[in-house]
Amino acid sequence: MYIIPESLIADLVSAEDAFEAMRGCFAAMADGDAYNFPVIREALGEGRQYGFKSGFDRAGAVMGVKSGGYFPGNAARGLINHQSCVLLFDPETGRPTAMVGGNLLTALRTAAASALSIDQLARPDAQVLGMVGAGHQSAFQLRAALQVREFTGVLGWNRNPDRLSRLAEVCAEAGVEFTPVDLAAMQEADVIITITSSNAASLLTDHVSAGCHISAMGTDTIGKQEIDPALFARAAVFTDEVAQSVTIGEAQHAVAQGLIGREDITPLGAVVTGAAKGRVSPDQITIFDGTGVGLQDLAVAQTALSRARAQGLGSEVVF
Repeated sequence: MYIIPESLIADLVSAEDAFEAMRGCFAAMADGDAYNFPVIREALGEGRQYGFKSGFDRAGAVMGVKSGGYFPGNAARGLINHQSCVLLFDPETGRPTAMVGGNLLTALRTAAASALSIDQLARPDAQVLGMVGAGHQSAFQLRAALQVREFTGVLGWNRNPDRLSRLAEVCAEAGVEFTPVDLAAMQEADVIITITSSNAASLLTDHVSAGCHISAMGTDTIGKQEIDPALFARAAVFTDEVAQSVTIGEAQHAVAQGLIGREDITPLGAVVTGAAKGRVSPDQITIFDGTGVGLQDLAVAQTALSRARAQGLGSEVVF
């Protein structure tokens, strides 16, 4: 069994690696070669969340589980709020093959899933990117989005405006203009990424113009909410996994209000493989409900494991 600590992940898995892992993961799900197991998630009080996401990719011979959650008091301890690790198992024997640090992997795979949705669904001529949220994950989201579209400007909003400096720094590195705005100004955005831990909608239907693509990436628990459910009635809706989208994803609210049904939601993997249509017109609004599935974590963890073995990194122990 390999132990691959968090400290090695940055040298083993790049943003580009994560993007390709997500493309393959989503395609395998759409083809029926991979599936996720039911999510276990518990509220621990004081905003803490802990749970397990797991799955099996038959074609890739990858099976495992990510254990982790959200701990909002960590910032005061000098730690990031999301903490996790991934355990991989041999699907033939059930023996553990690796324990992999999951913090950076989670950030990379979440951003890569969002970027894949932009690549597949946003208008080819999209120029202005809107960012709703400026927490730790936002920088990864922004960098990944800048790799798939040549955005000329970025608009940023956060409940605490002081944190927008994180987005400004990424834009400065990329040579892209950054502008702090209020939410109403998101009407100017061709693509909007929401990446908050909110329990109430911030992005309203009046904030979104025709032709916009929205990557809603923050909602992964019952009760969380980032965008107005009315937006779903205006849009073509896509997701990583429909079952999660309607129960713990952003679509849970629109479904509960009867604005859409699960049959109105298309897996993004089906667009990747060509089995389903993506955007069908320049004026269409598209939404990607990124709930985060276990197979995504397994895909990037397997990349880390393969690289570690090839480079002689990590520690091998008898378990």
